[in-house]
Amino acid sequence: MRPTALDSHHPDESLRAIIAEQLRTNPLNRLTRLDGRPIFEHSLVGVADGDDPLFAEYKTIIGAFHLTPREVLARELAASPGAADASLDTIRVIGWILPIAEATRAGNRAQREVPTIAWAHTRTYGERFNDALRRHVVAVLRAAGYAAVAPAIEPYFRILSEGPAQPPASVWSERHVMYAAGLGSFGLSDGLITPRGMAMRCGSVVTNLPLAVTPRTCTSHTADCLYLAEGTCAACAARCPAGAITREGGHDKAKCQAYSYGRLRPLVATYGLEGEPGAAVGCGLCQTGVPCEAGIPAQGRRSAGAQATP
Repeated sequence: MRPTALDSHHPDESLRAIIAEQLRTNPLNRLTRLDGRPIFEHSLVGVADGDDPLFAEYKTIIGAFHLTPREVLARELAASPGAADASLDTIRVIGWILPIAEATRAGNRAQREVPTIAWAHTRTYGERFNDALRRHVVAVLRAAGYAAVAPAIEPYFRILSEGPAQPPASVWSERHVMYAAGLGSFGLSDGLITPRGMAMRCGSVVTNLPLAVTPRTCTSHTADCLYLAEGTCAACAARCPAGAITREGGHDKAKCQAYSYGRLRPLVATYGLEGEPGAAVGCGLCQTGVPCEAGIPAQGRRSAGAQATP
């Protein structure tokens, strides 16, 4: 039987099975306009305590506009008070990593200036699947009587900045949520290095289902980056066609976005994505052909707490 409903006796295992089942069976997780290959491989799932002090720190690290899980869930309960369990006593943030398929990564590995068509379709249609997964997890939790919300697809989700000196950031950073949930640490490129690598997409849902919290075992927020932890590597800087990653300055988000959404914009039409909602080709060269593409580099400290789905 397909795990379409939450098992109240084993909610942690049940939730992971539900996410895994979506990857296996949802047709949105296929590059149907190309060769039909899976977009994402086996997922990685972690859970953060919604009252972890780290979320309050994000208001300083990212910006005062960044929402905490408690703020998110309180807003959801005020707007939709129908949950059988409307308690805010326990707040959890479910995070998942969706590793990009090996065949797609291999193609992008060979690129030097622009991403492949498979990478571009992964960026556009993969996020469409990710949104569907967010909605599905929310629906499963609500059907079980719990409050649940996926901030990244709510109307209040925005990309903001506190001033010209501050890079743009979202009101709900899913990469930072993944770090809080023990799913990885940050690299020189600002990407998240996970046990399944940096070439991935991620998603999250906030709920009051009292799931077990995943240990955050990183010794620092950059523990798994060979350059930031040991002064070696910086392969992502060499791979960046925009010159947006440097040893001295790290990741220049404005330069990166100008390349990805400006210089590469014509590829939307070239790759047959014109008119598609949310169409973007991405770039991803810094995520492929690097030691952290598909895992944590051997010299780094490996995260142990997160659990992969089968």
